[in-house]
Amino acid sequence: MKIVVLAGGTSTERDVSLISGSMIYQALKRKGHQAILIDVYLGYEGDIEGIFDKDIDWTAQIGGIRETNPDLAEIKALRKDGGKSFFGPNVLPLCQAADCVFMALHGANGEDGKIQACLELLGVPYTGTDFVSSAMAMDKGITKDIFKAYDIPTPVGIRLKKGETESEKVPYPCIVKACCGGSSVGVCIARNDAEYEAAKEEAFRYDNEAVIEQYIDGREFSVGVMAGKALPVIEIAPKVGFYDYKNKYQEGSTVETCPAELHEEQTKMLQECAEKVFLALRLKNYARMDFRMDADGKIYCLEANTLPGMTPTSLLPQEAAAIGIDFEQLCEMILEAAI
Repeated sequence: MKIVVLAGGTSTERDVSLISGSMIYQALKRKGHQAILIDVYLGYEGDIEGIFDKDIDWTAQIGGIRETNPDLAEIKALRKDGGKSFFGPNVLPLCQAADCVFMALHGANGEDGKIQACLELLGVPYTGTDFVSSAMAMDKGITKDIFKAYDIPTPVGIRLKKGETESEKVPYPCIVKACCGGSSVGVCIARNDAEYEAAKEEAFRYDNEAVIEQYIDGREFSVGVMAGKALPVIEIAPKVGFYDYKNKYQEGSTVETCPAELHEEQTKMLQECAEKVFLALRLKNYARMDFRMDADGKIYCLEANTLPGMTPTSLLPQEAAAIGIDFEQLCEMILEAAI
């Protein structure tokens, strides 16, 4: 099939997206697909006539891949047209010429439903969930509201807009995070007033709304769901600190165990809750849910990731591998579900 892998963009997760996109592109090529890899924001300025048949090194086309937060101002300055449209040159014509778009985007303008809605209006099939569920899951405040409505256990918390004064306080320690952030960018633990004020300032760097919730001391888990069925549970144990941006993407900084060492009842509880979240948020194709478990064995769902990472250290590929699905097969399954 002719596949456009969309990656990059202008979110704080741009570089992670480029790594995901590169791996997906290479896997699809090995499976025999006519795949091309495009930075959704920078696009492609060459001749697109017969482009799926051309021998082009698409990983080189998107430039260098770093493992640190990108300088978004520098990226935006690369567009000759000043970036008036989010879509770079030839992005939409290439998507329309493809049989399917494989979404390797993470964060704002990629995981929040905007591009999904555009592709639906163009009649272009794409991987992942639809624009409505993408938008709901991207907003951590809306997600928590839905969790409460469906009796899905989640930490007690509040939403706070920039400039507002809290009507209630979440006891310390608490977690402060940007409402629509990802990859733990703009997420801090606060244990006192000084840390709390600093955490809010950090969160508001990335969004005009923050979610403040109780910190659940205990173990951290993640559960992928494909076509409504949960994958094996994976446990995440950072060697230092919590599961922040560095621990997520720096190899060797986190111990990840899959399947997680749990009692059968605990595994079942996590998997069933992940499947319930999948249904509550109206998710499709695939997603990954994050959890904490306290010392008493009670679980709390933190959020849903509608386009989970597909990097060498990402969790979903590890969960799939635990049941014999290698990376190439995983990409193929996601693609087939979209078609």
